[in-house]
Amino acid sequence: MDGFEKAVKAGAKFVSVQFVDLLGNMKACETTIAHFEEVMGAGGLWFDGSSIEGFVRIHESDMFLKPDMDTLALLPWTENKVARVMCGVYNRDGTPFMGDPRNVLKASLEKAGKMGYEYKVGPELEFFLFRDKEGNGGPTMQPDPHDKGSYFDLGPVDEGINVKRETMLILQEMGLGMERMSHEVAHGQHEIGFKYGDALKVADDTQLIKNVIKIVAKKHGLYASFMPKPLFGKNGSGMHVHQSLWKNNENVFAGDGTYGLSETAHHFVAGQLEHARGICGVVAPTVNSYKRLVPGYEAPVYVCWGRTNRSALIRVPEAHGKKATRMELRCPDPSCNPYLAFSAMLAAGLDGIARKLEPPKPVDENVYHFDDEKLAKFYVKTLPASLGEAVAEEEKSTLLKEALGEHAFGKHIEAQKKQWEAYRLWVSDWEIKTYLPRL
Repeated sequence: MDGFEKAVKAGAKFVSVQFVDLLGNMKACETTIAHFEEVMGAGGLWFDGSSIEGFVRIHESDMFLKPDMDTLALLPWTENKVARVMCGVYNRDGTPFMGDPRNVLKASLEKAGKMGYEYKVGPELEFFLFRDKEGNGGPTMQPDPHDKGSYFDLGPVDEGINVKRETMLILQEMGLGMERMSHEVAHGQHEIGFKYGDALKVADDTQLIKNVIKIVAKKHGLYASFMPKPLFGKNGSGMHVHQSLWKNNENVFAGDGTYGLSETAHHFVAGQLEHARGICGVVAPTVNSYKRLVPGYEAPVYVCWGRTNRSALIRVPEAHGKKATRMELRCPDPSCNPYLAFSAMLAAGLDGIARKLEPPKPVDENVYHFDDEKLAKFYVKTLPASLGEAVAEEEKSTLLKEALGEHAFGKHIEAQKKQWEAYRLWVSDWEIKTYLPRL
């Protein structure tokens, strides 16, 4: 039974036809289940692409959405039995539109496939739950964490437990492999862990999970935020991504080298370390991302790798069995577009394999305590300190331009520069409080 038949059997009356813009924002329109059957027969649903961030100009606006029926599932919380389906964006001539982040990732995965690899990822998605003071389901200017819990606290200290339980049951009902949800370090901060898998499916799942968490939080009078650093002086929210390459149902990262890694895995690590500064603007894409990437809050700043070192950019967790062998990239955060982030990460790793790059010696000490001399000794560089610096590195990256394609790459740079310039010119409350009384 295909996805459409399942939706009909479940009594679906409407279908939410969904896609994602260049910045990772979900977009959708709805149609009846009867008309959706016509849409499938016609090969897609026409829409105006000129109004979507990073898509096309007005005279190129006619585009269509082609449903991926493997993603069709009923949304359990809807009263009128609504199903959702993710779509690829296509040009008028039927070719994939390469400004569509989903198509960008599919192209990257096809490239990996030609090298004989399947790319699997498992993100750890962190977020905050804040009290909704206005009662409108939206953010406030002064975010108020809903509890005083800390790492792995349980109820009643963890006051978000019912939000998490309801979220997990909904996602499980939709067929997602949920592993755990727990309280994180900061007050009101939580993490959701879901089963690793093919990068395209996991990107789709990441978008769905964020949407469901926001919906359930609103139902409980809370606001869920995936902002990387919403609270000064507190831990920020990351999206650490566990990665592995597979061939013929075998994990090719497993081997006899350092930390139980194969030669292929070593090359992959080396590639991501070499391109870390260039891809940072994609995996950590907001001004606020760089308020998280600072020493002291378990967020990476230094471009190095290790096992016990949580200040490192790449960590190799202890693996229980060859299938669990993986590497964890710790700089991505949940504000990123997962399709573009996974594309950039994969391209960097594959470049390391193609060029047979070797990683530097691993560092298992806390790099935050290194002085400049010791950093130089271990050849440790730093990540960009601001979005402006990250965009400058991104713009120089020929690897990223190839990975994202000329259209997506150019539009992404354009959007990043616009964001940075708006922030750079903004006169903040801190400046008023600091300078106005004494200057």
